Amino acid sequence: MRVLITGGAGFIGSHLCDYLLAKGNSVICLDNFITGNTANIQHLIDNDQFRFIEQDITEPIEVIESIDYVLHFASPASPVDYLKFPIETLKAGALGTIETLDLARNKGAAFLLASTSEVYGDPTVSPQPEDYWGNVNPVGPRSVYDEAKRFAEALTMAYHRKYGLNTRIIRIFNTYGPRMRKDDGRAIPNFIHEALMGQALTVYGDGLQTRSFCYIQDLIDGIYRFMISPENGIVNLGNPEEVTILDLAKQIAGIVGVIAVIEHQELPEDDPKLRRPDISRARRLLQWSPEVSLNEGLKQTINWFRDSLKQTRD
Repeated sequence: MRVLITGGAGFIGSHLCDYLLAKGNSVICLDNFITGNTANIQHLIDNDQFRFIEQDITEPIEVIESIDYVLHFASPASPVDYLKFPIETLKAGALGTIETLDLARNKGAAFLLASTSEVYGDPTVSPQPEDYWGNVNPVGPRSVYDEAKRFAEALTMAYHRKYGLNTRIIRIFNTYGPRMRKDDGRAIPNFIHEALMGQALTVYGDGLQTRSFCYIQDLIDGIYRFMISPENGIVNLGNPEEVTILDLAKQIAGIVGVIAVIEHQELPEDDPKLRRPDISRARRLLQWSPEVSLNEGLKQTINWFRDSLKQTRD
C-alpha cells in the first residue's frame, strides 16, 4: 500500500511512518514543521519507500503517485502549541481537512481523520462513548483546537454522505511515549523533564482531575487496525485506566528516583475535570485494547527522555 500521512514528522505521525514502513508499505510524509521535528524522521530519509514533502497542509497537495490511504494528522495538538498558533490550528482543521479529503476523493483513497477526545470538552458523562455529543465551550481559549476537530469531523462525514468516500474517524485520548517534546505543555513530558532536572513538579489546580494515558505503540496498533478494517464511522482509541494528575506526578517521581515536590498553579480555563474513553467499540470492531501498563510505558518514556537529555549535554 502507499499511504500519505499529514503531520508525519510529529509525535504520533512519525511513529505511524515507522510502523507502516516496517510492514512493507510506501509512505509519503507531509509536514511544515510548525510543531513537528526533523529528528523524528531523519532515520527514514534514505529509505526508498519513504518520501517527504515539506508543505503547509492548507495548500493544495500535488502527488503524482497512486495513494491507497490518506491519514490526516496535521495539527498543533498540545495546549501550548494551539494557544501559540490559534489561527494555524483552525486552518489545519478546516482548510487542511478539505485539502486532504479532496486528495483522497481524487485518488480513490480511503481517508482517516485523527480527531481527539477534546471534542467531548469537559464531559458530564464518564467514560465517554462515541455517541456522547460533548460539553464544549465554543469560544473559550481551548476552542481553537476543540472546534477545529469538531468541524473536521463534520467535514469528513459530509464527504462520506455526499460522495460515498471511504472515511474513518479516530478520537485519540491522551497518548504518551518517546519523541514527545519536553516543552509541549502536556502532563507526562512536563513531569518527566522536571523530575529529571531536579525541579518541583508543576500541578495545575488540586491535581484531582483525571486523565487516561495510552502508550504510543498501543495507539499506533489501534490506528492501523481501524485503517485496514472494512469499518467506517468513529472509534475511541485510548486507555480506559483512569489516574489523577497528582498520582501521576508522584508515580513519575518515583520511577525517576526523586522525592515528589509538588508546586500547585492555577488551573487553566476550561481544563477538563475528567477524561476516560469507552473503548467498547474498538474492542468489538477491531479486537483492540491497550496492552502496555502505565508503569511500563512511563519507564520506556523516561529512559528516552533521559537519553535525549544526555545527548543534549554531550
